[in-house]
Amino acid sequence: MTARNLLDRVEAAIIRAVLGLLRRLGPVAASNLGGGIARAIGPLLPVSRVAHDNLRRAMPHLDHAARRRIVRGVWDNLGRTVAEMPHLARLDWHLDDQGRIERLRAQGGPAIFFTGHIGNWELLPFAAAAQGVPLSIVYRAAKNPYVDALIAEIRGGNTTHFPKGAKGARAAFGHLSRGGRLGLLMDQKLNDGIAVPFFGRPAMTAASAAAYALRFRCPLIPAVVRREGPARFRVMIEPPLDLPDTGDRHADIAAVTLALNQTLERWIADWPEGWLWLHRRWPQESP
Repeated sequence: MTARNLLDRVEAAIIRAVLGLLRRLGPVAASNLGGGIARAIGPLLPVSRVAHDNLRRAMPHLDHAARRRIVRGVWDNLGRTVAEMPHLARLDWHLDDQGRIERLRAQGGPAIFFTGHIGNWELLPFAAAAQGVPLSIVYRAAKNPYVDALIAEIRGGNTTHFPKGAKGARAAFGHLSRGGRLGLLMDQKLNDGIAVPFFGRPAMTAASAAAYALRFRCPLIPAVVRREGPARFRVMIEPPLDLPDTGDRHADIAAVTLALNQTLERWIADWPEGWLWLHRRWPQESP
């Protein structure tokens, strides 16, 4: 056994022990504990500077006090989301979709749901599966393979996981071609994506959702999990985005990706504390 392998095993064992403790606490108590620890410690960490920088770019009208309040709320939501992981199947949620899931289930065929790191985004596949629409997801694998396996175990049998990259993209394409439903997180920087405005500034954005939807002419459905309290949520399913068909594939992909980013903007502007401002969404040199 190599030193790296030993460290990976130890890290996974510690995480499993912490998750076991959180599981014994129950959903609400675990959520409150995670939120309390994260909002006390998180704002002091250097990564919080990234959140402040992002907020200055995206919401320049906010003063320092408002940014501090939002960053504290971001950490609170993140801590709760992590602490709720062992309870994903037991969280309290209600669906706000005006019958859209039922119609999708009845009509069959491929569909793509997109969301961002808002609220407890991990709940979306559970909610969809509970409505008879299981989602497969494209995800970024953890560097520690034992932690990655633990995360897959927590997510349970609700989802098939396609790792990011060329192999995962081919698997996702095949899944859609067989009439499957796919869930995508679309709010992170992708260096080989396309530059599309996000809060008024160019941001490298994955074009996969738009490309898949246009290729299969399938619904591209906005879905967001809004936190309403500790371990309590509203799962909001919105009408599918319009899909142009101008004959110019690149222009159509850019137009759909812009509409997708605008949807994310709307959700984030409505509840900025709920989004994960901690990753670098724009180029560092962006003013």
